[in-house]
Parts: sequence; C-alpha cells; structure tokens
Amino acid sequence: MAVKEFPAGTQFIQSEQNLTALHVIAKGSVCATYPGGTFYLKKGDVIGVCEIFYGSHFISYETEELTGIASYPCTAGQLSALMQKSVDLTNMIVSSLFRQFREIYDQYELMHFDCENIYHYLMDRYEEYKSFCVKHGITPRALPAMEDLTPLTLEEDLDFWLDGYYEQLTTMVTEKSSKFHSKDFLTGVVMKADQDIHRIVSICRIFYDYKAEIASLLMNENHLDFFDLYTSLLYRIGSNDADTTTLTAEISTMMIQIEGLPSISQEMCRQRADEYRKKLETLGEHGEPESAAVDDVPDVENSMNTILNYAEVDAETASAFRELVNKFGKMTDKNASDDAARKLRLSITKQFYVIYEKAFLKSMQDPASVPKVVKMFFNFGYVDEKLAGAENAAYLYRIVDKLPTDPKRKVYTAYEWFTAIYQGKKAPSRNEFDSDYPTYLREQKMTGNITAADEARMLNDSKEQVLFEMRNMFPSVNKISFGRVLSFCPIFSEHNVLKDLDGALVSVEKVQDAFKKIREIDFSAYYRDVVYTNPDIGIGKESVSVEVLPDIILMPNIGTRGIAWQEIEGRKRTTPARMMVSLFQMEDLTNILVRLTGDFRWEMCKRIQGARWNDISEASLTSEYFDYIQFYRKNRELSADAKDKIKLSMQKAKNSYKEMFIRDYEAWILYEGVGSPRLNKVSRNIIFSYCPFSKEIRQKLLINPLYKDTMARYDIKLSQKIHHYDNLFQKLKNTGTAIPEELQKQYEFLHM
Repeated sequence: MAVKEFPAGTQFIQSEQNLTALHVIAKGSVCATYPGGTFYLKKGDVIGVCEIFYGSHFISYETEELTGIASYPCTAGQLSALMQKSVDLTNMIVSSLFRQFREIYDQYELMHFDCENIYHYLMDRYEEYKSFCVKHGITPRALPAMEDLTPLTLEEDLDFWLDGYYEQLTTMVTEKSSKFHSKDFLTGVVMKADQDIHRIVSICRIFYDYKAEIASLLMNENHLDFFDLYTSLLYRIGSNDADTTTLTAEISTMMIQIEGLPSISQEMCRQRADEYRKKLETLGEHGEPESAAVDDVPDVENSMNTILNYAEVDAETASAFRELVNKFGKMTDKNASDDAARKLRLSITKQFYVIYEKAFLKSMQDPASVPKVVKMFFNFGYVDEKLAGAENAAYLYRIVDKLPTDPKRKVYTAYEWFTAIYQGKKAPSRNEFDSDYPTYLREQKMTGNITAADEARMLNDSKEQVLFEMRNMFPSVNKISFGRVLSFCPIFSEHNVLKDLDGALVSVEKVQDAFKKIREIDFSAYYRDVVYTNPDIGIGKESVSVEVLPDIILMPNIGTRGIAWQEIEGRKRTTPARMMVSLFQMEDLTNILVRLTGDFRWEMCKRIQGARWNDISEASLTSEYFDYIQFYRKNRELSADAKDKIKLSMQKAKNSYKEMFIRDYEAWILYEGVGSPRLNKVSRNIIFSYCPFSKEIRQKLLINPLYKDTMARYDIKLSQKIHHYDNLFQKLKNTGTAIPEELQKQYEFLHM
C-alpha cells in the first residue's frame, strides 16, 4: 500500500467523520484528541482501529510532524477479510488497539481523580473564605453556582474488572503471534474493545464537561468567581493584616490551577492577573478607601422606619418586621442553609410583600410625594442602610430618580410595571397555573370563593388587578430571577453585591443592544404570522409577518437569571411577550436574553400549534425537534458520537425537550451564528429551517459544507415565496393598484 505524506498540523480526520479506512502510520506522529483527552500515535500505530465498530470517528487526528500514512479501505464488515490477508498488518492492528486502550483508560482514571480533586478544592476554598470573612467581621458573599455544586455522579461507570481484563487479554493475544488466533477471534477482540473504548471516551466527556463547568467557578467573565472573592477580601482587609500572606499564597495557588485549565480563557486569565497585580501594588496601608458614610446621605438614615411609616402598616407588623430584619443583619452567613436561617428568610419574604402592597397602593394616591427611600424600596428591594452598606445606599439614593428605563421603549422597572397595570395600560400577567385574570375570576366564582357580583366588580377594578399581579407573578419571578432560590431574601443586602452595581445596572440601551445582536443573527425571532385580507383589491388571504418585541420587566433584586413568563397577552398573537430579569444583573445580559428568546420560540410555537405541538404529521419547530429527540437512537443520520452527546445533554436537561432545545438554540446564536459549529446535523437542519440566519450570515456560510444542503432547501422555499409576491405585485401594477404597505413590508421581510 502506497504511503502518502502529510505536513505537520494537518487535520487528518475530524470527529464525526465517516470511517471508510484504517490508516497505518509509516513514519512521524499523530495527535489524537477527544473531549478531555489527548494521546499520541507513532510509527506502527493504526488510526481508526478504536472506532471501526461504529462506522464513524469519535476521535480527531492531527499530524504532529511530517507524517507518512498508508491507508487500507476497510469497514466493520471488511475487517476480518483485511486481517486474513496479512499477519503483519493484523499484528499492528491488534497491538495498536491495546496500546490505545491503555492510553485512553489511563486518562479516564486521571480525569476521574481531577474531577474529585477540583470539587474538594472548591469546597475547601469556599469554607476557608467564609472563615476569613467571619474572622474579620465581613459578611461573606455567595457565588450563585455554589448552590448547585455537587460531587460528580455517574449513572453508569466502568466495570471494576475492565482494567485487569484488558491487561490479561493483551498478554494472551500479543504473547503468541496472531497467526495462532482465528480471524473471528481477533475481529471479536477489536469489536468488543471498540465498544469499551467508546464507553470510556463517553465517560471522559462527562468528566470534561463537569470539570469545565465547575472550573468556571475559579474564574469567569462575569467575575462571579473564587478569584474575585479572594482578591476582594484581600483588598478589604489591607496589606498589613496577619492574614494577608495566607490570602496572597492562596491566590497564587489559584492562579496556577487556572493556568492549567484549558476550559478557561488564558487571555482572560492574564488580564485578571494583571489587574490583580496592579491593584496589589497600589493597595494602601489600610486597604481600600473607606466606603461612603451614611452621614453623606442623611435621608437614608432610619430607612426602615421611613418605609414602614409610609406604608402605614400596623404596629405589630412593623415591630415584627424590624425584629426579623435586625436578626438577619446580625447573621454572619446570610446564605446559611440551616433550618433557622431558612425560616428567617421566609418570614422576611412574607412580610416584605405585605408591606410592598400597602406602600404601592398608597403611592398611587399621590405619586409625586413618594419619598426617595420608599422609591428605593419599590425599585431595589432596599430596606435598611446598614444591611445595604453605606456606599451602596448612597449609590441607590443617587440613581433612584433617574433609572435608565423607558416604558415607551418596552423596558420597565417593577414599580413602573405595576403602575401601568393600575392605570389600565397593561393587563395582569397569567398566574403560575397559566390562568389570566378573567379566567382566574371565573375559577374563583365556580369554586364559590367569590360571587357573580364580585366577579363583575373585580374584573375592571384597578386595585384588584394590580394585587393579582403582585400576589402571583411578583413573588415567583423575583425569586427565580435572583437565581439562588434556596437562599432568596427579597431585601437588598450588601452580601449579594457580587460586582460593581453601576456596571450591573440594566438599562434600556443595554436591552436594545442585546436584542439587536440576537436579531442580527436570528432575524425572525420575534416575528409572528398574521392574516392580511383586502377584498377591495382582490386579495383574499395573505400571511404576513409582524415583529413584536417583548416587554422587559426589571425585578428589584441583584440576580443572575431571567424568565420568559408568557409569550402573548390573552389570545391575541400580536401582543408582546413578557420577560423578566434582575435590575442589577450579575450575569451577561445578552446571554440571558438569548436563552429567553429560545424559550419564547418554543412556547410561541406550542401556542400556535395547540394540542398538536408534538404531532410530526404537522411540521413545526416543536414537533420536528420533539420527534428528533424522541427517536434519536434510531436516526441513521446521527453518528454514535452524536447519539452519545444527545444522551448526555438530555441528562443535563433533566429529560426536558424544551430545555434541550433552549441549549441548542443558545449554541445556534452564540456559536453557529459566528461560524463555530456546535450542533449535530439533524439539530442544525431543524433549527435552520425555523430560525434561519440573516441574509448576511447565510452568504458567509455558503462555502461551509455543513450548511450546503440545508441552505439549498431554505433557498428553494424562500424563492417560491418571493416568486408568489412578484406575481401578486405585478397583477396589482397591471390594474393600477397601489401595493399595500403590509405586503410591501412582507416582501422586504422575505429579503432579510
């Protein structure tokens, strides 16, 4: 067989590529990679021997130097015949198989250890951080992801005997020349080993994803990480404290850990390290400058009394609330998970919403005379200047009258939203049971809780409408958007301020910029199809697309999540969706709105399709995606590796089809939209069909073979629609009829 040479750095085979041959390395070396693992093949090794059973590659191969490779056309069904032809080739196949098994198994053991090690490292550092905080009288900050951090668990690990079995099998097979073994036995050895290797690689992928996910706690772009916890603590206690040396050593160790993690951007790591060193050099003898004093803003003194007096709550409620908040303020760890801490936060939460209702209803009587501290309560959940921290209280006081929102541009604070409902400009949101306000009243009447007269009165009562919103949507969404539901408390507290408030403040400009980025990729994300008719000019029914951007309501908390609460108002499809995010957003706002857009796309499709949302006989985004996930194991278009990834993704998504789609949609916008493929062929085709890229991106992707067939089908359908409108417009021109604006806009939409 002829040997072909490949220069260094040649991507010889990529994962998911069909396997049509075995390749023997005649000279040089090749780097083999899979998620979480890398090993090297040398002269005499056989590329593809670990994967031939599956008919496709789940390992990628790249030449390390000038490499000569001899290729032997072969599939699983042809392996036995190939090995019968040459004893030397058979020996190479079998010995290379065992060597590669050993490399991959060793990496499995190493990764298993690494995952356990990094988990315990993070837990130990977190406890250490909290101990330092307690020692120095500082309330420890909570990282949102720590609430969900758990040790790695595998549904199916490797059999304990597998290592010893292959060690003995290697000895048995290689001690004697392969000419003493039957071709069926050796073929069986390869096929069985391939299945075991695939299992090991699949588990290594789980290890890799787990390690990458929790490693981001060490350092990430949002600064919600251990590096920021430790460096901020160091800045705060000062350079001459006895614990400074210990903290500095821990930070140095952390930086070494981070530099060895491929899942963390090394550019970001260098930038953060440089910032740390510069700040350390300029750190004064007494640490960071003193925070602003409450005296600088006299009006925030005794804030809780101002709020309680304004709300006109009874003396018993006011006294109980003061006692609860004071007790909370004295807690060393306000995120504690013990029963007493949980009950305290729950008690504060119940009282908070009672006070909020009373204060809001009073403010509607005379909005112009609401004290600034009460406005802080409405918009930030602010209650107490000590709990908020003097510097934070001063900042909130400065911005409360000039918040960067604008209801006219569909971005509301919670207070602005409740005001719009009270004034009849917006209808109340659906409750947790998906019932809108009129439906809720009917249900209450049917169960005997209210009379028919009550229903008629309450239907148009602005006070009852806003109370429905405050008692149904508000508590649930406020907790969800906060992100850490187990440690949620609605009052503003300094320990939840994980980064600069000014940078975290959500503005109408930030929201619009984020939606602009999304729509530049998925241009039709917020378009809905409506029917246009105009019998006077001979137009019966035409489907036209209308864009309706969502209302964004900013919850009064410091949070990390968003929620798509409802996709339309009532039954009218041209009404805006409602999405909620935190007013102070700790995570990347664009990423959150990408996720909410995916959620919206799924729910809007379900709303349109009704009971047939998962019926494949009626093609739609949800029905095709549901069918794809439900029957992925039988799908011949998917490689074994792709099927394995789907299985793992379903486990992460807790077997939710909607969550699976949202994750794929995020990859579609954040990666595929910028030319970095992440999805498999089937998922990509479905999403492209219903969430196509903009024209500019489609033109850039024309040269990419991954999109060739999908784009061709899309272009055919698009050209048919454009042709229909060309004919329609020509008929209107022939009769001297002006083209309606609705149809002209639809024509422009088809060219986007």
